[in-house]
Parts: sequence; C-alpha cells; structure tokens
Amino acid sequence: MIQFKNISKHYQLKGQTIRALDQVNLQIPDGSIFGIIGYSGAGKSTLIRLINLLERPNEGQVIINNTDFTALSAKALRQERANIGMIFQHFNLLQTKTVAANIEMPMKLLGWSAAEREKRLNELLEFIDLKHKKDAYPDELSGGQKQRVGIARALANHPKILLCDEATSALDPQTTQSVLELLKKINREQGITIVMVTHEMDVIESVCDYVAVMEHGQVIETGSTLAIFSQPQHPTTKNFIQTVLQQQLPVNILNNLENQNQHSIYCLKFLGKSAQETVIQAVIKQFDLSLNILFANMTEINGAVIGQMFIQLLGDPAIIQQALQFLEQNGVQVEQAGVQG
Repeated sequence: MIQFKNISKHYQLKGQTIRALDQVNLQIPDGSIFGIIGYSGAGKSTLIRLINLLERPNEGQVIINNTDFTALSAKALRQERANIGMIFQHFNLLQTKTVAANIEMPMKLLGWSAAEREKRLNELLEFIDLKHKKDAYPDELSGGQKQRVGIARALANHPKILLCDEATSALDPQTTQSVLELLKKINREQGITIVMVTHEMDVIESVCDYVAVMEHGQVIETGSTLAIFSQPQHPTTKNFIQTVLQQQLPVNILNNLENQNQHSIYCLKFLGKSAQETVIQAVIKQFDLSLNILFANMTEINGAVIGQMFIQLLGDPAIIQQALQFLEQNGVQVEQAGVQG
C-alpha cells in the first residue's frame, strides 16, 4: 500500500510561497489501478513524483509497504526506486539509441549481465508487440509505439509500482485506448500497482479501480471509480464526470419542449441490476401520467453498468410522487434535474 500522510509541498517563486500540495492524506491499495485527476496546477504531477521521491515533501511522510521513504538514506532510496517504474507524457526516449538500447538502459544501470539483458529484452519486446522494431530509432516510431517502448523500459526491472504521468495525453484516441489496454494487461497479469495522473475522465473510466480528485493542492474527493461516477459530491468532480456522463439536461432540449416547466424534469440514475430492468415501462403502465424521455446515456465501469436518463413527468402531483417512490423502490436514484446553461 502507498500512503501519503499529511503531505505538504511548497515552492518559493519571486518571493512568494506557492503551495503545490496542502496536507494531503491518501491511500493507494496494492494491485490496483489508481487514478489521480485534476485541472492544471491541481498538484497531481507533484504528488505522483513524491512516490519515488523525485520531489521531496516539506512536511509529511510517504510510506510504501510500511517503509517510510522520506526517512531512507540515499543508498536505501536508490535500492527502493528499482521497484518503481515510470512512464511519461512525452516518452523521454534517447533519440540516438535504438528501441533495444532504450529498453536495456535501466538494466545496464543495475549491472545486469548481457545474457540477462537479452532475455528480458526479448520478453518485453514480445509483450509490447514490437520485436520487429528492435533496431529502430525513436524517430522511426509512431507515438503509440514510442509509448510502448517507454512502458517496456519502465517494466525492465520487474517493478512493483508503475507511475504514469499523463501517459496518454499526447496520443490520439485510438492509440490511447490501445495503451490503456496494455496497462490493464500489465496490472491483470503481473499484479503491478499502477498510479495514473490524468486530466481526462474517460481515462479514469476506462481503466481505474479507484480515483482521487485534486484541486488547489488538496484531495477533494476519493473512492472507488464506480462510487465516484455514481454519486459525485464535489462540484469539480461533477464537472469532470460531465465530460463522460451527462450530469445536466442540455438547455437546447428544454427549449424544444412544449411544456417547459423545469420542475417537472427529473434525472434518473440506474446502477448495476436496475440499469437492465424495464422500470420505465412499468411506470408508464402502472401510473396515469405523461412520461417524456428527454435524454439518456450509459457507461460501464469495472463491469458495472451506470445509466442516466432525463425524463419529464406531467400529471397529478400526487401520482407523480407515487411514481417517483416506485422508481426508488426499484433501485433507481431520483433527483430533480439541473439544466445546463
């Protein structure tokens, strides 16, 4: 487990103190894919660089598997860092070295023999499906291929933790998805804990088991990805989720309604089993009211389906309340809908 205890980090810039992190407390479970999301300047990249102490906190402790990294000697820290791999947004490959040489570099630094390096290199090239590019140079590779080489290099020493700092933000959507699938494979087959920094909520949705949302150097919300998507609490979290799962009714849909009474519009949230049941059809059959489906979408997170639907209910207020109670009794979350301006 990775633990941040009362972590603060600040910098001096032109006579001013910039607080990059402010009393952060966070736990990252072993073997999970953990996402850290926030807008630019939120402190997420600073936080991930504290895990291998590329940055040192001004206050607090970084504890990994009961070892306080902030208390280690320089020699002990170097030894522990061998268990942590890192991949970067812009690949950080040596342009004058071949694919093979880039991947072998960390093994050379740790004194592996030529035979050991060759064996591990072939394993990694097979794993990332780039054996045919062994002798190519970075300029001859696509962006996705460069990132795969970066991943292989990070895996060279059999790390227990893999850090990903905006690892997909320089890639196109299709390549991003292939890299994310590779990271899921690494986590699934090798049990490596993966910590991902991103500003893209669809990355969190695709691969992460847990997520922490950051703002102004603080963790403002954290939990399982499913819980955060289904019941976001903080406005910033809701804004991120809005990019993947519509949280408010678009105003143009409201403008096209014959009856524009906003108080008659509800947001229904379906989770798991309720997302696959015909509760809306049951409401229409059982209650004497008018039900207008305005907008709906659905996503899947870790095998669980989250659905969302905006409806308009018109009719006797007492019957509407009965219908809403019926929905809630059948596992549907019901909220008065917001309207996107």
